[in-house]
Amino acid sequence: MPYKNPTQILIAATSLPAAIEAKLPAGAPKISTTLVDIATKLPAVPDLPIEIPDLPAVPMLPAMPMLPEMPGELRRMVTGVEVKPVGAPSPERPVATRPTAEKIPLVFE
Repeated sequence: MPYKNPTQILIAATSLPAAIEAKLPAGAPKISTTLVDIATKLPAVPDLPIEIPDLPAVPMLPAMPMLPEMPGELRRMVTGVEVKPVGAPSPERPVATRPTAEKIPLVFE
């Protein structure tokens, strides 16, 4: 069915994000429902003077690999890294520090 109204086009265009969201784990944000909400709340728009052909069918998406469950909140993970303590700074090579607060004189002319 060809489209004549921009609102119909926006609603039909949510099929690809919906197909992607179907592959995501539960609790992932749903962009397609937000797009449909926005499209239905738009003010009435007159029909276009031409018909827009049907949108292409949503392609088959490959299965997404499942990510390991993260305890609590999401965190960045680094693997294969060895961390070694460096110890206290040596007196021959002191660590340069900057003042935490610097006073800037105010000049009024």
